[in-house]
Amino acid sequence: MYSWRGYTGTQPLQSSPNRITLTAYMKEELIGTVTLAIDSPIGLLADEIFQDQLDRYRGPGRKLCELTKLAVDSKVDSKFALASLFHICFIYARRLHGCTDVFIEVNPRHRGYYERVLGFTRLGELKTNPRVNAPAFLLWLDLDHVEDQIQQHGGTSDQAAASRSLYPYFFSPREETGITQRLINLN
Repeated sequence: MYSWRGYTGTQPLQSSPNRITLTAYMKEELIGTVTLAIDSPIGLLADEIFQDQLDRYRGPGRKLCELTKLAVDSKVDSKFALASLFHICFIYARRLHGCTDVFIEVNPRHRGYYERVLGFTRLGELKTNPRVNAPAFLLWLDLDHVEDQIQQHGGTSDQAAASRSLYPYFFSPREETGITQRLINLN
């Protein structure tokens, strides 16, 4: 998907114990992928061009994470795929690693979507991302907000016809509890 859009940097990410790549399948066909990175002494990929903004969020009681390499097949209903990928990332980041803030670098044409459907906020100015040779904004989202939205709307997609939010397509709080417990038992 990245090369189709004309982005460079389609090489795989280097292996890191602070990074996990999640995939979504439908009938044994890959339909989506996203990588979650937890902040560590080596930093986040976004530090390359947005370190000044990220450093404002680093401090006592804060733990950062970022989403990268997000792609969903345009031939599928992306609401369920995206919501599932984002919710599993939330579980890993918040429940397993205690993260407080999530960041994502996005092309300007996608900025409004992330702000509208998940509540991200733009930080700073547009910059060129050298990893993909394309313009990018840094977006931020407080994971407290995500948690509140899941509690209020998770698992209510049958009532979400008029909603622009992805949160109704997230798992219900009860489903999240079961998924979290299974992931904890894997470790």
